[in-house]
Amino acid sequence: MKILFCSTHPLHTADYVADFQAALPHAELVPWHAGLPAQGAELAIVFQPPDALYAREPQLRALFNLGAGVDALLRNPALPPSVALYRIEDAGMSAQIAEYVVHAVAGIVRQFGRYAGQQTQGRWQQLTARDRRAFPVGVLGLGAIGRRIAAVLAQLDYDVAGWSRSGQPVDGVQVFAGADGLPAFLARSRILVNILPLTEETSGILRAQTMGQLLAPAHVVNVGRGEHLVEEDLLALLDAGQVESAVLDVFRTEPLPPDHPFWRHPRVTVTPHVAAQTGRRETVAQIARKIEDWLAGRPVSGQVSRARGY
Repeated sequence: MKILFCSTHPLHTADYVADFQAALPHAELVPWHAGLPAQGAELAIVFQPPDALYAREPQLRALFNLGAGVDALLRNPALPPSVALYRIEDAGMSAQIAEYVVHAVAGIVRQFGRYAGQQTQGRWQQLTARDRRAFPVGVLGLGAIGRRIAAVLAQLDYDVAGWSRSGQPVDGVQVFAGADGLPAFLARSRILVNILPLTEETSGILRAQTMGQLLAPAHVVNVGRGEHLVEEDLLALLDAGQVESAVLDVFRTEPLPPDHPFWRHPRVTVTPHVAAQTGRRETVAQIARKIEDWLAGRPVSGQVSRARGY
């Protein structure tokens, strides 16, 4: 059984191939490149694969994506409709993103940014403590990562609610569901954390109409996708005082252009898409298990629904 490894992302391809070969000793791992002749492979491990992969390997039956986000793959018309697609479900990312969000939320409530500013001035001043009950958190998206974020914040005694399409319950978290539940979810949230998958329905969901319903002054933390956020609307809400601050890890254009106003805005924190960085060991182990299940004819977790977009 040949399994292709195909990535246009600057990953350590040789290391990944060696690790996957060790985890799948009965398979032959073949690194795909533009000059590689057709292999007749049925399976491929991919990250941002080129269209040429699909044209040269028409026998492909399943793709195993190295990341959790599959929106770019699904938007590509070259992806054959018959090919099954499987995504990473965690691989250490939920702990990292929860850590990032806790840092952002605690920074807002505990005013660490203001203390950092005071340090540059050599000024010793204790600010009036904020009551965290005045900063209810809303987690937009309750997949595996969103549930982890909500649970960790709840354990730290934040008032946490979550919103998802299905409304699956989360211990210690008030859950809202569907389009009908979104207004009430927004109206009770002062800190909005977005971790939704990117679909046609969620693109642009962080816009004036939704962010304007948050408890003011609000705070926005986006660790989902850049396309979730209407950047011009956020800037207008910051200027109007409806939104007090934003912590942004993902952007419509990456790298963020040097002249983008987010870089210089005093109440916007920019990080370069680092809320979670996939661990190679965890990723290899999880995908190897999925491939073993697929080869054995067992159910494979993490299969993407094209109708839902995730």
